Amino acid sequence: MRRLLIVATLLAVTSVPAARAANPVRDVLWVALQGCVLAKKAAGRSFPCLSVDLGDGERPGTAVLRAPGQPTHTVVMPTDNVSGIEAPVLQGPRGAAYWRAALAARHAVSDALQGRLPIAAVGLEVNSVGGRSQDQLHIHLDCMRRSVMAALKAHGPAVGETWAPFPIPFGETRYLALQVPADRVEGFNPFAALARAPGWQGKLHDVSFAAVAADPENPQAGMIVLAYRMPEASAEDLMDHSCRAARSHRAD
Repeated sequence: MRRLLIVATLLAVTSVPAARAANPVRDVLWVALQGCVLAKKAAGRSFPCLSVDLGDGERPGTAVLRAPGQPTHTVVMPTDNVSGIEAPVLQGPRGAAYWRAALAARHAVSDALQGRLPIAAVGLEVNSVGGRSQDQLHIHLDCMRRSVMAALKAHGPAVGETWAPFPIPFGETRYLALQVPADRVEGFNPFAALARAPGWQGKLHDVSFAAVAADPENPQAGMIVLAYRMPEASAEDLMDHSCRAARSHRAD
């Protein structure tokens, strides 16, 4: 999160709107995003973002941004103001649309690694209110820790289509897990699914989740979502921004 705060600060190209000035430190990513949108509208270019989709009447706009100095770490954001995981609008079609946009953007990580990491092995992650530095929804994309992928391969078959504790902890954290069948991945809405976890409805501000293919070598395995709830929850701990997994693929 601190890295993303630094990134957003470097990319900020205009002043924070007065309406969002209550805590401007948490709005610099929003400011950087406005620079991307303005460049797209004025000149058809997306810089400093990798890409900007302004959307249309049926599809909300999204932007893809790479963190300077971090060749794989990428975030996908709505072009509309959406605070984060707790935003009610994410319970509807927009939540599923942002999920699809993030799925489609996974190639940015794989491309940066020259294909050494399969697109399916790229993880998606969203932090809680206390675990994030910015109050604009941003879905992190990057490599997952090798230990996480090994655990999913070993225990993934035990994960069902309803929330239940993952068989083993990650570090000291116990996660709930949910399996998304391959034929439902595109239409899935993780934000709505989180609200269906026992006792979590109305408490999503303290929730963080990560998702990745259950087995990147088996397209029929679908995806597994891992989530937990506590103040400052950050499933980003499951990610490896140095992408050691890609180096192991290269060695193979």
